[in-house]
Amino acid sequence: MSNTVSTTPNACFTKEQRLLTPIAFREVFDAPERKLHQAHLMAFIRPNTNEQPRIGMAITKRKVPTAVTRNLIKRQIREQFRLKYSKLENKDIVFIVKKSVKDLSNKELKNEINNIFKKIEKK
Repeated sequence: MSNTVSTTPNACFTKEQRLLTPIAFREVFDAPERKLHQAHLMAFIRPNTNEQPRIGMAITKRKVPTAVTRNLIKRQIREQFRLKYSKLENKDIVFIVKKSVKDLSNKELKNEINNIFKKIEKK
């Protein structure tokens, strides 16, 4: 048994990586640099002055009525953000749900989230 240290970066989701205030959300919604669309999800992207990308989620009861499903979507988005964090530029990203995800499987939801992050990475 060797005592090797992992070379992977610290992949946790910290408070500094989140959009927390209504003002921060409003700035992104009012003047987005880009809007990325998928069938069920949409992301608003805006450059920020911080030293790291930040993420926010505006998932409403109207589009996703059950808390279990809302929390599942948030967990999936946070996990993909955590994995892609090192490849993202200093941007604020806000995810919203365009239409009900009731008929969507977890794999399809994950694919939509991944597609949005791939488009963000490319630019």
